[in-house]
Amino acid sequence: MEMKLVPCLVVSILILCSVTRVRSDASNHRYKVGDDVPLYVNKVGPFHNPSETYRYFDLPFCSSGPTKDKKEALGELLNGDRLVTAPYKLDFLNDKDSKIACKNKLTKEQVAQFREAVSKDYYFQMYYDDLPIWGFIGKVEKEGKNDPSEYKYYLFKHLHFTIFYNKDNVIEITAQSDLNSVADLTEDKEVDVEFMYSVKWKETEIPFEKRMEKYSQSSSLPHHLEIHWFSIINSCVTVLLLTGFLATILMRVLKNDFVKYAHDEESAEDQEETGWKYIHGDVFRYPKYKSVLAAAVGSGTQLFTLTIFIFLLALVGVFYPYNRGALFTALVVIYALTAGIAGYTAASFFCQLEGTNWVRNLLLTGGLFCGPLLLTFSFLNTVAITYSATAALPFGTIVVIFLIWALVTTPLLVLGGIAGKNSKAEFQAPCRTTKYPREIPLLPWYRKTLPQMAMAGFLPFSAIYIELYYIFASVWGHRIYTIYSILFIVFIILLIVTAFITVALTYFQLAAEDHEWWWRSFLCGGSTGLFIYGYCLYYYFARSDMSGFMQTSFFFGYMACVCYGFFLMLGSIGFRASLFFVRHIYRSIKCE
Repeated sequence: MEMKLVPCLVVSILILCSVTRVRSDASNHRYKVGDDVPLYVNKVGPFHNPSETYRYFDLPFCSSGPTKDKKEALGELLNGDRLVTAPYKLDFLNDKDSKIACKNKLTKEQVAQFREAVSKDYYFQMYYDDLPIWGFIGKVEKEGKNDPSEYKYYLFKHLHFTIFYNKDNVIEITAQSDLNSVADLTEDKEVDVEFMYSVKWKETEIPFEKRMEKYSQSSSLPHHLEIHWFSIINSCVTVLLLTGFLATILMRVLKNDFVKYAHDEESAEDQEETGWKYIHGDVFRYPKYKSVLAAAVGSGTQLFTLTIFIFLLALVGVFYPYNRGALFTALVVIYALTAGIAGYTAASFFCQLEGTNWVRNLLLTGGLFCGPLLLTFSFLNTVAITYSATAALPFGTIVVIFLIWALVTTPLLVLGGIAGKNSKAEFQAPCRTTKYPREIPLLPWYRKTLPQMAMAGFLPFSAIYIELYYIFASVWGHRIYTIYSILFIVFIILLIVTAFITVALTYFQLAAEDHEWWWRSFLCGGSTGLFIYGYCLYYYFARSDMSGFMQTSFFFGYMACVCYGFFLMLGSIGFRASLFFVRHIYRSIKCE
């Protein structure tokens, strides 16, 4: 079943890739002199709160005529984009000097609204021929004033657009506010504002195909690359030291164990066994809550597959800067298409563990990750609706996502579950399980589950924490992240370290004659997700300026879902590595 799913997934990913490429190529408009090149205003919001964004005209900006919303794709709506026609007319190759866009007489309430926005460092975002434009809507004058009540608040009235072109293509655009053309918002009184703009066209040699490169170059600057490579070297050294240490220790210890057990079998048949061989009759005893474990392994395998496909799309260049909504579209589509992998893995493993109610196991698999995600989304979407923010999804978008889940995800999950149930695979245990379990000896505190999870999560986290800052600054800030090759290397290192440290802790657990390793290996593998969430606390309070209930709830709510996904994915990796290791060592000795 898994082999049959792979070609279908590859074809689907290729279709998604081609659709995204077609969309980007479709923006290659060729213009003639005087053609109306569409300029759209997108959103405004506090600079330090990336999730708290509002429609441009939620602020009392004026318009030169009736506005028209631009139709958005699924990923763009999930990204919070709400494009609408702008009051500025930037005709192709037509220079303009101090052109009046529109006039507005601001009431006292509107002045107060603008003043509050300026005090919170509100920025605007526009798109011109699919090229992004940013700028602040105003400024606060604080020089020489210690009392906030003495601050002066100004609204920018004049925008200077500089547009670069190559033959009949738009290549680049910048917008600068005229610092001398401002409206005073300090006092609560009516203010007449004339919003003006100037346009200057300049020729450039940059071809259309390379016009997005300037946005990706910021993350490829030499000093940034040095830090990234330092992160890679640090991670590689960690991996080499860890793998070398574990390989040396485990090989030597296991070799001695094998020699000792072989000698014991030849010399003294009735000699009492010790160590991990002592529990050979219990080590493959099926764990408690095996339905939950099977569902967790299935969900983790699906999330691992999703991550691999996302990396493949990133490495082939689909997620270039400001390809709006491409990542969200890919996440939704690929997660829906990989549901069959979760169903197959969970049902197959559950049946191997001699589980009977496979339908309930399948329902648990479908809801293990989607359930918490749905609850989190419902709460945060309600918060966004209360704030009238663009992060609130329209009802139609919610219906589309529900239909994808009902018509694609659920059928594939069921089909995968049926295939897994019918696979008739048997659990391969090298040793027979005894009828009654042995009593686990009393262990010191550091061999308990929580201390072991802390040890297991620290090393993988130390291999990725440097790269985490750049990812957070991109997702929860305004940096651009494009070095996906380095990120992929870090991800591979994360998997290797997680597998090795989980195997090592599993061996030490078995050597202490503790045979309940199933859940322990999963929890130890996934504990890195808890460390990442701990880093979220550090980043929010020490490295960012985010504030407010909406931004705080969005940050901790969605990061909880991401870290939970990492917990399931890395937990399944750790469990599979431990299962392989345990089978290998018990296959190497003679078990009665």
